[in-house]
Amino acid sequence: MSDQITQLCQDTEHVHSREELAEKLKLGRPLRIKLGVDPTAPDIHLGHAVPLRKLRQFQDLGHQVVLIIGDFTAMIGDPSGRSVTRPPLTHEEVMANAKTFTDQAFLIIDKEKTEVVYNGDWFSKMPFQEVIKLNAKVTMQQMLQREDFKKRVAEGQEVRLHEIQYPIMQGWDSVVINSDVEIGGTDQLFNVLVGRDLQKGEGMPAQVVLTLPLLEGLDGNKKMSKSLGNYVGLTEAPSEMFGKLMSISDQLMPRYYRLVIGEDFDTERHPMEAKKHLAQRTVEIYHDTEAASEARANFENKFGKGKVEDAELPEVPCPPAETPMLSYISQIYADTFHQERSNGDIRRLVQQGSIQINGEKQSDPKAALTLKTGDVLKLDKKRLVRIG
Repeated sequence: MSDQITQLCQDTEHVHSREELAEKLKLGRPLRIKLGVDPTAPDIHLGHAVPLRKLRQFQDLGHQVVLIIGDFTAMIGDPSGRSVTRPPLTHEEVMANAKTFTDQAFLIIDKEKTEVVYNGDWFSKMPFQEVIKLNAKVTMQQMLQREDFKKRVAEGQEVRLHEIQYPIMQGWDSVVINSDVEIGGTDQLFNVLVGRDLQKGEGMPAQVVLTLPLLEGLDGNKKMSKSLGNYVGLTEAPSEMFGKLMSISDQLMPRYYRLVIGEDFDTERHPMEAKKHLAQRTVEIYHDTEAASEARANFENKFGKGKVEDAELPEVPCPPAETPMLSYISQIYADTFHQERSNGDIRRLVQQGSIQINGEKQSDPKAALTLKTGDVLKLDKKRLVRIG
């Protein structure tokens, strides 16, 4: 059993507590392992995968995963870690996101061993009198101990009453599904501890709490988020996934090794080779070995010793002769890579020698471009396109 506890607690930030987890494992039955998700966006990225991989560990040891889709709570919006109120979603938007979210979650967890429930099944039927009774189970002082609430109050920012409902509702989910263990990110610690309190108040055994690190995005600063553009999606094309992971800093690699591929970082390995291994292994996990090998070869053709003409590149329309460089490249960033680049940004890329046509650096940002089908245009260290 000690080996099982060590495995389950590996890579966690907070366990409350190992002793309680050991006692639950001694019960000799499958434990009910809860993860609640609010599908505020349709796609899953590597940050979402961290708790899902922990769920899979529990499943592989014979335990029952309960995935709670917060179709009701998502319409409120989890305020955890936020400095402002989250905009609400409609139920239709939430359910559309939930379909995609669960499909992608089953790339990691075993669908046959997962119980999927929707908290709208109980909250949408709760009379207002029951809502008042539920609120009576916690105190305002308890709610205002949350760091994000305390900070906003101290800074004179609003905390809306519906936001205070969120941790109460998340905690009540644990009562309804009779959770033995709840998993969440470090920003969920307050919420999952509320679940323990509510279970105790109902005369139930309190759930064990396991919180996991929040994975930093590709920028190495803020947590991975689609809205910040610093994410790697689980269903992205193998070459895109590989290329994005090659852009992370050397400092991030040990963390990505543990949280993304579950391996220890080898400090003796050359940083470039270590990064290629990380990227290739990640593509193997979410695609397959052949796709991972092809993605690596494609990357090396673009940026290594291979031939760029053999690389798989996004294709862009051939512009009319004498097209201004700044406007054309800005349009490529917007249309192909969904990123905004100002004329000043592109001038700096030219000055740095990043803008190249068939390997020839462009030195004059005021120049017009004359391109032909098949030309390779390099925009920066990570992005090349082929003229169609």
